[in-house]
Amino acid sequence: MIRSAFGFGEALVAVPLLAFRIPLPVAAPLAVLVSITVAGIVVLQDWKKIHLRSAGWLVGSSLLGIPLGLLLLTNSHQRGVKAALAVVIIAFSVYSLIGGASLELKEDSRAWLLTCGFLAGVLGGAYGMNGPPLVVYGAMRRWSAQHFRATLQGYFLPASVIGMGGYWLAGLWTSTITRYYLLSLPVTFLGVYLGRVLNDRLQGEAFFKYLYIGLASIGALLLAQAIKSQF
Repeated sequence: MIRSAFGFGEALVAVPLLAFRIPLPVAAPLAVLVSITVAGIVVLQDWKKIHLRSAGWLVGSSLLGIPLGLLLLTNSHQRGVKAALAVVIIAFSVYSLIGGASLELKEDSRAWLLTCGFLAGVLGGAYGMNGPPLVVYGAMRRWSAQHFRATLQGYFLPASVIGMGGYWLAGLWTSTITRYYLLSLPVTFLGVYLGRVLNDRLQGEAFFKYLYIGLASIGALLLAQAIKSQF
């Protein structure tokens, strides 16, 4: 429902909840499979609302950032980088929420597309959190809630398929994951429907307020992980 309503953020809720009952190596690929399903449904429903050029540039530049993210995953300074990133995300979100004048792009900027896409790839490779740079770009472009939702799924569909391919190559896509995925489908479809209803009701500044709250939540989670890993 969260992914269908806002276009991102489902892993922030789904993976921690799933990890209460099933092992993380099962929960993470399961969340990616559900992500592919949600993105596929939204793309089929709203493909006319996707900013195809934006999504294409974001996907392409993300592929360049993934190797750096994987390298960062094994870096001894990962905790400090994660904490710094969390502080930047929280500061940006709070600044935007209290009425700060955010940068607005009247049309697509190749420099910003490359930067945000690359950073999304880095974050995806290192922490499985592609969303924050994509949200920042969509907010700067001032996409409507409907175009925001559709365009992000135009990004996440190929990105998630590539990610699931990585799990398969690593031998992490097991029959248990497939069984749980099939069990999840009925409520996934219900969640997509409810999310679409909610998305249709979100307009203007109210939508961006929820986006910044979601970003701040992701930043807080990253900061908590960085502090926890120190101890």
